Amino acid sequence: MELSAKIYVAGHRGMVGSAIVRELQRLGYTNILTKSSSELDLRNQQEVEQFYKEENPDYVFVAAAKVGGILANNTYRAEFLYDNLMIQNNLIHYAYKVSVKKLLFLGSSCIYPKLAPQPLKEEYLLSGFLEPTNEPYAIAKITGIKMCESYRDQYGCNFISAMPTNMYGPNDNYHPENSHVLPALIRKFHEAKVNQDSQVVVWGDGSPLREFLYADDLANALVYLMLNYNEKQFVNVGYGIDITIGDLAKLIGSIVGFQGEIVFDTTKPNGTPRKLMDSTRLFSTGWTPKTTLEVGIEQAYHDFLHRYGNN
Repeated sequence: MELSAKIYVAGHRGMVGSAIVRELQRLGYTNILTKSSSELDLRNQQEVEQFYKEENPDYVFVAAAKVGGILANNTYRAEFLYDNLMIQNNLIHYAYKVSVKKLLFLGSSCIYPKLAPQPLKEEYLLSGFLEPTNEPYAIAKITGIKMCESYRDQYGCNFISAMPTNMYGPNDNYHPENSHVLPALIRKFHEAKVNQDSQVVVWGDGSPLREFLYADDLANALVYLMLNYNEKQFVNVGYGIDITIGDLAKLIGSIVGFQGEIVFDTTKPNGTPRKLMDSTRLFSTGWTPKTTLEVGIEQAYHDFLHRYGNN
């Protein structure tokens, strides 16, 4: 991938897309193409077709998606299915039509069956039933994987897919209802500190295990894959170590500076007991994450304060 190559990053304003842009700039790439949703509606077939014909990018990172936590996934089921299918269908199909050299599609760990063995290996895809609350989103992402595989099989396209674990970092979503667990806890502990609350309530008993990867580490992995990986098989991208929600809450509380008590509401659901990716396929190529969870949360909290601290 030449430093002057035209590289389109779809979803550049999101957490992962913005991290990809930062990583490309850090490495010296000078011809990075971006479009906001107001400039280009990726759900619109005609707009995407015209965009590809006019810009004719060499490489494409598909980091654009409609995303959210459990509540958002379960509430906006039709939108999560329709919007994500339209976005990826258009981006993948017209990349083929204008002969893009290489495309990387970004999926999600929710593609795996709810009761799949741990840690999650790539071969477990489609081996069981999905988690019902985010099934529409998962089906869309599975379709994106299969599109990349099918366009490779039928047309010889060098389209690859990567499945990241739970992400966090700069430009994360801290919405009180639609965010994921780590940014939601950052906001909850910060507000409790500011309000001088005596306790913070965390859903469940704190026992579920989750894995988290810093967004800039994911971006580094995705550029690495774009430069070095050309196989049909999609690749897991994880941190390799998980942590209980209880210990995560204590770590975030400590970093934020909350002095009160952490209370676990056992009337609320725990969710899946464990969700750890098996990233052996990627790690065996020589790539490993660089940012520890503690350092990553400190940087994420700094970003939160910069964006929302006065609100």
